[in-house]
Amino acid sequence: MMSQASSLTIRRFAESDVPAALAIQAVCFPAFLLEDEAAFGSRVRLASSCCFVAMQGDTMAGYVLAHGWPEGSPPPVGAVLAEPPQVDVLFIHDMAVSPDARGLSAGRALMEAAFMCAAGQGIGRAELIAVGGAATYWRTLGFTEAATSDALAAKVAGYGADATWMTGAIPLD
Repeated sequence: MMSQASSLTIRRFAESDVPAALAIQAVCFPAFLLEDEAAFGSRVRLASSCCFVAMQGDTMAGYVLAHGWPEGSPPPVGAVLAEPPQVDVLFIHDMAVSPDARGLSAGRALMEAAFMCAAGQGIGRAELIAVGGAATYWRTLGFTEAATSDALAAKVAGYGADATWMTGAIPLD
């Protein structure tokens, strides 16, 4: 799957993209949310992977790590994932855009690719943990804050004091 967003090309995330994605992650997230190569690679290898990169020429402008996952059970930060026992939702684990590529609609283009991928797998809902005040952005993509159990609230808290559990329908058109 390839698509264009202004001067960007959106394509599947390959394991060889991990180093460039880690560099973007390092400038976009606080240290306690940084993950390593093994965690990134495990998400890309899942059968239900909907991971994509935005390229500006030969330079990575952004990425999304998203994959099928059991509903209401986000993995902990830094976890190396194995195939889940069931896939209920698209879990959007991480999306980051390089500061140099902001304003090019890279995030929206990445999410459109991930949503199309998930819809092709029959997944109709998505979940995520918005961090760093990003809930406002995710609302523009149709996500809303959702109620959590005490156990889920504890997991979300592991993503930072301002982390917000959000859910949304995957647009099918």
